[in-house]
Amino acid sequence: MTARAKVDLWFDPMDPWSWIVSRWLLEVERVREIDLGFHVMSVSLINADREVPAQYQDDPEAFLARMRKAWGPVRVATAAVALKGDEVLRDLYTAVGTRIHERGDADYDRVVREALAEVGLPAELAEAAHGEEHDARLKESTERGMRPVGTDVGSPIVHIGRLAFFGPVISRIPRGEQAGRFFDSLAGLAEFPHFWELKRTRTEEPEFS
Repeated sequence: MTARAKVDLWFDPMDPWSWIVSRWLLEVERVREIDLGFHVMSVSLINADREVPAQYQDDPEAFLARMRKAWGPVRVATAAVALKGDEVLRDLYTAVGTRIHERGDADYDRVVREALAEVGLPAELAEAAHGEEHDARLKESTERGMRPVGTDVGSPIVHIGRLAFFGPVISRIPRGEQAGRFFDSLAGLAEFPHFWELKRTRTEEPEFS
């Protein structure tokens, strides 16, 4: 693209696919002229009124427990936005996501406490994990991210200019110029407002290296 692209990512901190996309976009920022913004969305909120997905039909309680647990980090992120604005999310998400996805820390209360301390945010923001004070703001952000793509999607969502996509769903992080070329391809699709969908069956799990 010849003009500087406005790129916005909507993510849920517990989602591994969002983590990969976020690390890819940070790579893109190094090799392409983009204005990159981060915003929160909640898979727990999205799935509140949906049926249990097919892959969890044998153990629906596992899905419900996962959704309950997912509220914590995204509520804390939303509380941080209320205090400091969306700009705080870049570093906070990196601190949270590194612990959850790369270090495999499943204690989300500990994750948010350590992440808040790492980025210099007030420790009391951790209390938001178990309250509903910021849920209206979280719902507004989630709806803002989903509005251009519809309600039958989840996290991540990427806006490029006026067009938005669910995904891309990628299982590895493109680096350097490869990240730039991949972005160029997606940005090219975004230039055509009547593009809707590409899909193939996923055969591997995410890897964060």
